[in-house]
Amino acid sequence: MIPILNPSSVEEYLELGLYGIALSRYVGCWVGFKAIAETVEASASVLVDVDQPEIVIPTDFTLPEEGLGIRWPDPPLEREKRLHGPKMQVVVAFVRANNINRMMLDSKVPELGIITAGKAYLDVRQALEDLGIDDAKADKLGIRVYKLGLTWPLEEVGARTFAEGLKEVLVVEEKQGFIEEQLARILFNVGDDRRPLIVGKRSLEGEVMLGTTGELSPTLVAKAIVQSLSRIGGLDDSIRQRLGRLVSFEQGLDKPASQTQRTPFFCSGCPHSTSTRLPEGSHAFGGIGCHGMATYMPHLNTETITQMGGEGANWIGQARFRSSPHVFQNLGDGTYAHSGSLVIRASAAAGVNVTYKILYNDAVAMTGGQVAEGGLTVWQIAHQMVNEGARKVVVVADDPGKYPASAEFPAGVQIRHRDELDAVQRELREIRGLTILIYDQTCAAEKRRRRKRGEYPDPAQRVFINSAVCEGCGDCSAASSCISVKPKETAYGRKRVIDQSNCNKDFSCVKGFCPSFVTVQGGR
Repeated sequence: MIPILNPSSVEEYLELGLYGIALSRYVGCWVGFKAIAETVEASASVLVDVDQPEIVIPTDFTLPEEGLGIRWPDPPLEREKRLHGPKMQVVVAFVRANNINRMMLDSKVPELGIITAGKAYLDVRQALEDLGIDDAKADKLGIRVYKLGLTWPLEEVGARTFAEGLKEVLVVEEKQGFIEEQLARILFNVGDDRRPLIVGKRSLEGEVMLGTTGELSPTLVAKAIVQSLSRIGGLDDSIRQRLGRLVSFEQGLDKPASQTQRTPFFCSGCPHSTSTRLPEGSHAFGGIGCHGMATYMPHLNTETITQMGGEGANWIGQARFRSSPHVFQNLGDGTYAHSGSLVIRASAAAGVNVTYKILYNDAVAMTGGQVAEGGLTVWQIAHQMVNEGARKVVVVADDPGKYPASAEFPAGVQIRHRDELDAVQRELREIRGLTILIYDQTCAAEKRRRRKRGEYPDPAQRVFINSAVCEGCGDCSAASSCISVKPKETAYGRKRVIDQSNCNKDFSCVKGFCPSFVTVQGGR
């Protein structure tokens, strides 16, 4: 049971973060943050030495003598009693004392209340602005806006105060009706003459309004506000006209000039372009990480995807009911360090025929190129897999000679070049039980970053395609799956050219059956 804070901006992450730390220390529990792209993938300059919130300790709640800790060796039922009783009561008392849930807009005679949180609050304010409703007009229309800093548990005193005197409440939140369900429970037993209507995910007629799929937009919120205003008699022609223009504009945005789909793809020189390939007749399962994009690419024959650490668990259940006797399971090194090693253990215990391809890319590329927690080396992973009972472990690398003399691989573990990947996979799929293929090649984007910092070898070599010789067969693209190999329109038809600006020097393209490639050594 973790209280959930929901910031609406980068600055608010700082403020609510300080409240969250104080709440965690005072109550003795973890405090969670709701994080979405609009707020997490943003940045701002924040002065941390001014305007820090003053933490207020609740005076309307007395801590129990036995404390709030879920401590050992108390029996489980005693711990449960504290968790569901005084601990959560203290959480909401802290929220009240520190004004974490705030009335952002109010009216002299409020009739329509909007309760919201996080990014959805910004959508509400934008929707009001787009409808031409400033603070003065909101007061005239009877609009009240209540912004939650803590979305679970919903503090009941503040929620009831917010709903007091309202005819209708509009709940605006992303995805599931998390706030709406809590609010409906809190107001359920309020007298009929004082209980407002509640709408949000669905309208009064039961139609989807602010749905649980996709993302909210200010225009979608504006539609919901107008529906509510029409019921309380606060709608005028100017608001209707503004909404009409908003809807027309958004419908135009929904019809792009081009219907071309931009499918996600691996970076130039990405190791996954090679490592996720399969021998003919095999199939694989996807997982969490950049390599998950293999599920979008039909030529890689990679099915489905699981949660992080569940890679291959689906095969444990499917294996006895599929015509295929074997599957390859892709697993990133970051996921392996996080929880993936456990599902490999489960597969070994289940006795299914599976080859885990541990894709060792030397970086958690999907979230910025961090080092995987624990920093396991290839040979350490090989030792772990042998000890887990793998029938065979093979390391495939772009440079088998790169390992230091101090690297101690387990006896019997082979180190093969990536050019032998197909042959290695054909061997492993014939072995019953658990087998392991560790594919070792540094992430292409991380190579590029390190080369800029002078921390990674940068070959003094470039590859070009002689367009006079190229016949446009595309075998270089088939061999490398590299997006730096681009089409080039010429008077003699479509040929190929290498985009030198984003080439990461993987050189897989030269493996195509083609005499048009030119390798330049030392050129600048």
